[in-house]
Amino acid sequence: MTVSDPSFAVDAHQAAVARELYAAVRDLPLISPHGHVDPRLLADDEPFGDPAQLLVVPDHYVTRMLLSQGIPPAKLGVPRRDGEPVETDGRTIWRLLAANWHLFRGTPSRLWLEQTFRTVFGIETRLRRETADEVYDAIAARLAEPEFRPRALFARFGIEVLATTESPTDDLAQHAKLEADGWGGPGGRVISTFRPDDVVDMDRPDWRSSVERMGSLAGLNVRTYTEYLEALQARREAFIAAGATSSDHGHPTARTLQLDKSDAARLFEKGLRGSVTPEEAEAFRANMLFEFAGMSIEDGLVMQLHPGAVRDHNRLLYERHGKDVGGDIPQATDYVHALGPLLEAYGMNPHLRLVLYTLDEDAFSRELAPLAGGYPAVFLGAPWWFLDTPDAMRRFREAVTDSAGFYNTAGFVDDTRAFCSIPVRHDVARRSDAAYLASLVVQNRLPLDEAAETMADLAYHLPRRVFRLDGDRA
Repeated sequence: MTVSDPSFAVDAHQAAVARELYAAVRDLPLISPHGHVDPRLLADDEPFGDPAQLLVVPDHYVTRMLLSQGIPPAKLGVPRRDGEPVETDGRTIWRLLAANWHLFRGTPSRLWLEQTFRTVFGIETRLRRETADEVYDAIAARLAEPEFRPRALFARFGIEVLATTESPTDDLAQHAKLEADGWGGPGGRVISTFRPDDVVDMDRPDWRSSVERMGSLAGLNVRTYTEYLEALQARREAFIAAGATSSDHGHPTARTLQLDKSDAARLFEKGLRGSVTPEEAEAFRANMLFEFAGMSIEDGLVMQLHPGAVRDHNRLLYERHGKDVGGDIPQATDYVHALGPLLEAYGMNPHLRLVLYTLDEDAFSRELAPLAGGYPAVFLGAPWWFLDTPDAMRRFREAVTDSAGFYNTAGFVDDTRAFCSIPVRHDVARRSDAAYLASLVVQNRLPLDEAAETMADLAYHLPRRVFRLDGDRA
């Protein structure tokens, strides 16, 4: 097994079959239907910053591991909320990473970064304290070349479509710029995803100002629940006009609830007054998932649900550096009872497409696979966040295939902010699926030709179809 085969089986027969299956899909275009790359990156197409600004500062997988060993994010260049100074010298940050590279042994972060060094930048030198400057200078030299500007890399990576994620409070100006340049809009190479969490979650301190901002963009003065729903629908229409094919919902739980309109209106008005309890905020979120399912049936946006993260569990980290810097922790998540009201109403509706993710591995075989195997509206999202690793991807296939098969899954979703890691993450996913399918072939449970067809579906055809990137919104 070579460095280019990081997730193949050790067994020689299985590895040979896996390589054959992988080779059949290696060069298929990449479909990235959900992620968090800043659209400004591609809209402006400016050169990247130094290697640390590109590969360390924004990567909370990296900064989180270093924090666990007592290295403050400020020393890694992560901005502080209070504006206090942080390290800005890229070489200093890089040397700190290299000096602590041993912390990443066996982790997916090391796999992704080393594969990025090798396949994106052509660097074979192993990173360690003694080679820190050598690797830094080699990456910096590449980043100065026109071939390493974002749009050039997009083409070189073989990305067919990349979905970013924006709030209904976003004016989508970057997507308008991409469309004007022939990169965005319906059927474009870069599209958006509708993520309404900041106007749904009343626990957020900026909820009321976000609702006001959304209303302004929709041309509405939102004072009532009815006007709130109208503003949401208007913004969904704007996102669809900009090319969006899906929405995404990052709730703490998967709870759904159909409130009477008068009860929902009462909660909304309490939210505007700033007087809702945590229990009422959760009920409102649950009600809105139900409302969004109805909207999805009407406008065709695929509905994604990413529940189960306890946000900002590390409160000191949040207070110093804000959200999305590595302070979130997974929790156990119920799907069977939580989704019951929504699935009872819409689970058999052919126009709803609901893609479910989890951070709770036990839920894959116990709840999610049976749900996907029992409701036409439900699809299983790829292992996400703490689970998007070669071992977890294998466990995912082992857990869900018995009940859900392959065709109730949605293909790979890289869900990353790290643009240069996209091809690496897809490559690892393809190798992992090849290894799993090869195990079925060598056990005489699946013919080789059917395994090859399944590989192509998992890598390319399924995400195009499930996320309605093929133009079919029915």
